[in-house]
Amino acid sequence: MPNPLLADEMLPVLAQGAAADALDGYTVEEQVGFLLRRAHQRHAALFQETMAHLDLTPTQFTALIKVVELRRVTQNQLGRLVATDPATIQGVVQRLIARGLVGRTADPMDRRSAVLAPTLAGEDIAGRAVALARLVTCATLEPLAEAERSVFLRLLRKLA
Repeated sequence: MPNPLLADEMLPVLAQGAAADALDGYTVEEQVGFLLRRAHQRHAALFQETMAHLDLTPTQFTALIKVVELRRVTQNQLGRLVATDPATIQGVVQRLIARGLVGRTADPMDRRSAVLAPTLAGEDIAGRAVALARLVTCATLEPLAEAERSVFLRLLRKLA
């Protein structure tokens, strides 16, 4: 279904030179998308700096933690749980397997499905990564007062 907000007929036609009037106080730096992107950039930089020696991307980290948490999970289910499309989760899983952090076997109930399980090395890396992730979370939320942090996280979950 097309988004009615994006229909060409909804967009005002501006006379030449009227662009400044059309902005009517609109400031990009105060918009939700801009602010979310900036907050994400800050968090991603903190994550990369902190996790650099473990060589895990945020998506690999999330997938590995979920595999360790669940102990056994199909690749399809893992993709849904970590909100990642099938093509992306396939590449993520391949890299985790190549590093020896996750093992893959055929599902005895459905040979078309792959069942993933953590290896001992994967469990070790996951434990170290979670300790670092806690530091990343603290650093990300550091500008907020203690009371603001829980409110912010609650509202962020609501938006997500």
